[in-house]
Amino acid sequence: MNKNLYHVLGVSKDASEADIKSAYRKLARKYHPDLNKDNKDAAEKFKEISCAYDILGDKEKRKKYDNNEIDCDGKPTGYGAGFAGGGNPFGGGSYYNAGGGDFDFSSIFGSDIFSQFTGSQSGFGGGFSSSTRRPRKGEDINYTMRIDFLSAARGDEKTVNINGKNINVKIPAGTKDGQTLRLKGLGHQSYNGGSAGDVLITLNVDKHPYFNLEGNNILIDLPISVKEAILGAKVTVPTISGKVVVNIPPYASSGEKLRLKGKGIKGGDQIIVLKIISPKKTNSALENVLREVPDEDIRKF
Repeated sequence: MNKNLYHVLGVSKDASEADIKSAYRKLARKYHPDLNKDNKDAAEKFKEISCAYDILGDKEKRKKYDNNEIDCDGKPTGYGAGFAGGGNPFGGGSYYNAGGGDFDFSSIFGSDIFSQFTGSQSGFGGGFSSSTRRPRKGEDINYTMRIDFLSAARGDEKTVNINGKNINVKIPAGTKDGQTLRLKGLGHQSYNGGSAGDVLITLNVDKHPYFNLEGNNILIDLPISVKEAILGAKVTVPTISGKVVVNIPPYASSGEKLRLKGKGIKGGDQIIVLKIISPKKTNSALENVLREVPDEDIRKF
């Protein structure tokens, strides 16, 4: 055939190996002769895309094709049509065995497709790998779940409905945003006696209005008044396990940190960062008191 192989697979010339393989998988699924028994054109189309993948799916052949060292039939340029080594583009006497028999068609159809048609592999030229006859694991199910910060930090249990089945999902303490949980054996069943697939749950953790995470430590900014900063105070502070009372030492400064041991995640701590907040309204009494306070050189630059 005298065609552009990239056009045959519907990809650009700079397509990656993964893009080429993905394009071939989709087309092979669409035009496979056993899925188009009443469509004679499908067999020819399947030959065509398989021939294209035989060259573009092989790094060395693709390089030679791009350099015009071989034509779209795999023949060295200038020597006429046909394949070197026999003229059959599929190498094994059957168009099902494109690519020298190395392509596993079960990766396209997700299981041993042959049992769906005739119950055997007769008519396929014997070119399929024995791996397609072995029991194959069922397909995995991918699921995304959004959870709140505290459920991720403390651990929790959620019930989700996947494919009509309620599944209890245990969320471990300290779960991070984007972490994936694997529930073995709860995915799709195998079509030929293999083990069931898994359920893969990706967890998206919502941000918290005042807690932040640093490793297993919980960070929180604690606003304190000028009076609390100067005189010290007892202040109620939230933690992931409930509220506690902490002592603000006298003459505290913004940026100073207080540590609550064991109040973080899995043995981590909660770190309190003090933030002195000035009054938003005019306070004449405070102003008069401060005017009486001697100036102090606190800047070292």
